Amino acid sequence: MNQLIAMRVFVRLVETGSFSRAATQLSMPRSSASKLIYDLEAHLGVRLVQRTTRQVTVTPEGIAYYEHAARLLSELDDADNAIKAHGLRPRGRLRIDVPATVAQHLLIPALADFSERYPDVEIALGVSDRQVNIVGEGVDCVIRGGALGDPLLVARKLTDLEYGTYASPEYLARRGVPGHPEELRDGHVIAGYFAPGTERPAAMVFERGAERFEISSAKFTTNDGEAHVSLIKAGLGIGQHFAPFVQTALERGELVEVLAGWKRPAFSLHVVYPPGKLRNARLTAFIDWLLERAQQAC
Repeated sequence: MNQLIAMRVFVRLVETGSFSRAATQLSMPRSSASKLIYDLEAHLGVRLVQRTTRQVTVTPEGIAYYEHAARLLSELDDADNAIKAHGLRPRGRLRIDVPATVAQHLLIPALADFSERYPDVEIALGVSDRQVNIVGEGVDCVIRGGALGDPLLVARKLTDLEYGTYASPEYLARRGVPGHPEELRDGHVIAGYFAPGTERPAAMVFERGAERFEISSAKFTTNDGEAHVSLIKAGLGIGQHFAPFVQTALERGELVEVLAGWKRPAFSLHVVYPPGKLRNARLTAFIDWLLERAQQAC
């Protein structure tokens, strides 16, 4: 058994969750990948993965071994890159996952700058509001907001996004302009947002001094940030959204801010990645670039 190759197969297996995908990415037959994992388990004397006809589940011992193996392979790859023709220049494929509104308004408009600095890095951008499995889906990093529930991941804060409350001019002409959050419970329609994986709308929150109001019901909801703005612009209801992302719609007269004296707590945005990934030169370059851009925007 070539232990180095077996470790690469195991790391890719954990990150993709599939023998077939791991074998394809490493350009080898599936049978060869499976045998290498069996040989590695025999060498270590522990079961690294549980196999069924439907899925591969990593054991606790496998998770511990993955963290060490991923770190070691990343350091080895960096050492190889250091003596190649372009020295330490980051290169290769970077898999990122970003919520739709963040991709549309923050990341994609800035990617040309990153590409100019690091022309040898390929960006594979997943755009979705769902919570991806970073390790299981082979993602290098994600940009996420709000509460971060996985203590095994590293999170670095990028910025705080302020909210506003908005409606279309047509909606306000029909329903009137609310003067207080309580008015939204009667005589108004809410266009809300629900997180992927749940059907429950996120509460609209209004704070002013010691006063606080929450409205949790909504007639129209969506689990996509861009679609949420479209609901509001279409006159289907009043909704809360990130202020920087609707600025253009405000300037065009497509949206109007209401209840401006009431605030919702800001939404913290983070870049999140597994701890073993930081040795990856292209990921380190991307994270440093993100933090630099966030600092410039402050």
